Amino acid sequence: MTRLPGAREQAAARVGDLRQLAAVRRIVLDDGPERDVRALAFSTGGGLDFWVLADRSMDIGPLWWRGTPVAWQGPNGFRSGQLHAQEADDLRGFERSLSGFLVTCGLTHVRQPAGGLPLHGHLPLTPARLLAYGEDWGREEPVLFCEGEITEASHNGPSLRLHRRIEAPVGANELRILDRVENLRPTPQALAMLYHFNLGYPLVQAGTTVAGEGLDTMQVDEEAPPSVTCHAVNAPTGRCRVERPAQEDQPGLGTTFAFETTWLSHLQVWQDMRPYRRILGIEPVTSQRLSDGTSGPGPILAGRTNATQRLTVTFDSLVLPGNRPC
Repeated sequence: MTRLPGAREQAAARVGDLRQLAAVRRIVLDDGPERDVRALAFSTGGGLDFWVLADRSMDIGPLWWRGTPVAWQGPNGFRSGQLHAQEADDLRGFERSLSGFLVTCGLTHVRQPAGGLPLHGHLPLTPARLLAYGEDWGREEPVLFCEGEITEASHNGPSLRLHRRIEAPVGANELRILDRVENLRPTPQALAMLYHFNLGYPLVQAGTTVAGEGLDTMQVDEEAPPSVTCHAVNAPTGRCRVERPAQEDQPGLGTTFAFETTWLSHLQVWQDMRPYRRILGIEPVTSQRLSDGTSGPGPILAGRTNATQRLTVTFDSLVLPGNRPC
């Protein structure tokens, strides 16, 4: 892929403002259940555009690759955290707010409700404290970035803080999530995290495949009932590839997920191909999934220590053999 000029001065000489090439802009949504949600609109200049939702745990809402929507979106859109109640609907309030390319679950519980804890924990849709955002043209590899922190704390219970930095190289086809979870207390705490990456049409349709280490290649079957699979990843880096082959009338799409497995030891794949849903979830997670849908034992974060996690998502377009783009 051809990148934009790497040196700041080379790029600046060609435009009136570098934000013409790539930028992060702060926006506020202002209608319906999305009203007052703060967001950061990334435009990399290389075909990758997405929104980071500061009021939804610094997660990623809509995402486009070369103008094609990749993220799945629910009917409630990017609902404000002010409307979110995890304990509603028999502890399944999460289902009213699932939407967007990434919803991060945790930090002390993930998966089905258990022990009085709601589906996927208390972290989702927690407003973040926004620390920084912008364009860094001074690096050898210029990047767009944002940073924020989300705290999940109880006076007599667990006290954890997630510091998140999201980067997207200027002119490139990838985004990086660099997370650090801090245990604010001196006592050990079990850590539970699940990165709920949500893909939808047109990437997800009949013929789309899912493949990864230790994972038998799966093909999307639009007639299949909802299903979940989960397996341990026995490699320093976990990988999962989702690909829709090229067709005569349209190029193919591919998305590759890579994640460190020090803490994210398992990969879960969830799909619900029922009409009017059609969602595929790629989910790096800290623990095994039990037969009843709850979680097995997870890693322990010692008191006053950090757990760091790095995830990279890349996007590409595919052409039929022998075909070349104009």
